[in-house]
Amino acid sequence: MSFFSTRGGSCVTASQAILRGLAQDGGLYVPAMFPSVSLQQIAELSQMPYSRRAQEILKLYLEDFSSSEISQAVSAAYGEDRFDDPAIAPLKPLDESTWVLELFHGPTLAFKDMALQLLPHLTVASARKNGEKREVSILVATSGDTGKAALEGFRDVPGTSCTVFYPQDGVSDVQRLQMVTTGGSNTHVIAVKGNFDDAQTGVKELFGSEAFAADMDRRGKVLSSANSINFGRLVPQVVYYFSAYADLVARGAVVCGDPVNFCVPTGNFGNILAAYYAHQMGLPVGKLICASNRNNVLTDFFTSGTYSTHRVFFKTMSPSMDILVSSNLERLLFEAADRDGALVKAWMKTLKECGSYSVGDQRREWLESLFWAGCADDHATLEEISLRFRQDHYLMDTHTAVASSVLRQYRLAAGDHTPCVVVSTASPYKFSRDVLTGIAGPERSASLDAFSCSEELEQLSGVPMPAQVRGLRNLPVRHRAECEVGEMGEAVLHAFDS
Repeated sequence: MSFFSTRGGSCVTASQAILRGLAQDGGLYVPAMFPSVSLQQIAELSQMPYSRRAQEILKLYLEDFSSSEISQAVSAAYGEDRFDDPAIAPLKPLDESTWVLELFHGPTLAFKDMALQLLPHLTVASARKNGEKREVSILVATSGDTGKAALEGFRDVPGTSCTVFYPQDGVSDVQRLQMVTTGGSNTHVIAVKGNFDDAQTGVKELFGSEAFAADMDRRGKVLSSANSINFGRLVPQVVYYFSAYADLVARGAVVCGDPVNFCVPTGNFGNILAAYYAHQMGLPVGKLICASNRNNVLTDFFTSGTYSTHRVFFKTMSPSMDILVSSNLERLLFEAADRDGALVKAWMKTLKECGSYSVGDQRREWLESLFWAGCADDHATLEEISLRFRQDHYLMDTHTAVASSVLRQYRLAAGDHTPCVVVSTASPYKFSRDVLTGIAGPERSASLDAFSCSEELEQLSGVPMPAQVRGLRNLPVRHRAECEVGEMGEAVLHAFDS
């Protein structure tokens, strides 16, 4: 299968799209077509373990990879020693029409592991296929979870290095500690004195800089990305939507072919975009519910058809969603524009120069036929954490609680009680202070540090604290670098040279 840029250029193979990450014209790689998955094939998936499901979906896009290459990569990514639940992405019931898809059972306790345990193996194979002898240098901007997942995935992988930028004051204590304590001889972590959008924009600019590419080449390195702009990140996420539906079929919760809604906490739009791709491939999706926090740029976009960054940026208790420029939305815009790359390029140019663009009423109505968007602020998030714990004895992290709250809004507004899967993106222990506040009140967490909050949360909830969090207390801090927004390139080169 060939891949094209959302801005009209390029025609590359899957391995080239993975290796390059971002197209030369600044666009994102998209498949030339969506492969079809029949209801019969979905029924067959329901009888398979997660690793087999992954192989069946991945091979539809990764056509220049052999079956054995895909099988080996999947086995390495989803082995028993990597995930603490044999189901890999278990589906848990909340009530008779609502399930939670838990995507946090990997080594870094976040959904990013679902793709970033696989991407390093695909990257190494892609470099080999394309005769790339230079070190593949992964450059990442993170709003919290991608950074640690990328570091863990690429740590000590031969022929690669991984550099992560995170907003200095824009991640949780546990997220920061997970990153700055990472071992490995090929990992670098740098705090940016700005927000996630600053870090993401800086990384994109480095990818587009010929001078920076030349500096990297002189050091024997070539840039690639582990952010969700890389198609190698997106395609493994498609898998778990098919897997969730297959689990519902296997349990008899739905008849194969019946529609299911998905409610997804959304920041950079990659997670819910993967659900859209699954829908385009034939997964019976009723509605895709896009859940935002107080940074509700996506809610306003789906409501009005205008995307505008002219708004206040809020730091919230769901920091992985504190984003105003949702990069993966560009892939959906490409479909809304009938795959007109020139139009998408014009929209992106207007966004960069003016801070907004509009897609018009006809395209907005097309988007509304599948998507519904809502938002929940921190107060609503805490209320949802409390309600779900009291009502269902289910412990949610702050991002999952945003989605659960927005699902309530949707059902009230639309009267639609189609079975729905809420996508759970992180362990509650990554945000233990706020989760503890939600179930026990602010006075219970006010005087405690992050570790004490986790211990208190474990005692009150009965939900075991993950070993990854328990062990953080005694790990040494290895990464202390920081930089201004305009100095990210120099910071990368200094990390390599030091």
